[in-house]
Amino acid sequence: MEAKTVSISLTVAGALLVVQTFFDVAPLGPWDSASFSRGVLGLAGLSCLYLAWYERTFGRFGIAPTVNRWKNPEDTWLSVVVFGLACLVMTRLLSLFDADGVAPEPAGLILALIGSLALFNGCYVWSITKGPLALDEEE
Repeated sequence: MEAKTVSISLTVAGALLVVQTFFDVAPLGPWDSASFSRGVLGLAGLSCLYLAWYERTFGRFGIAPTVNRWKNPEDTWLSVVVFGLACLVMTRLLSLFDADGVAPEPAGLILALIGSLALFNGCYVWSITKGPLALDEEE
């Protein structure tokens, strides 16, 4: 199977699994809890979406977005930091304005985790490219 086909399949499967968390359609499962089943399926969907994003961004399948895979880390670290901050802001907005319980209960926790990881990754890349851990190029 071609990598592009796998990536599209992961995206579709991931989107469907995440969308199902907003509806009460999951089976009870061996743990006799439909909400736990929805959460497990939602996390599997997020994993699929992440794998598809990684393949699309770096041109190969993998998990860890190491700095050597970045095309231009000196400039793109800021986008990663902004994305992380946006996730943290969305977490706060979700806790303030989701009084009707439209979003699944752990959505804020998962958004905060994603935002924190992105923020830490972006700050690390900044620190090794432009910050205090950057190697001085002496000529």
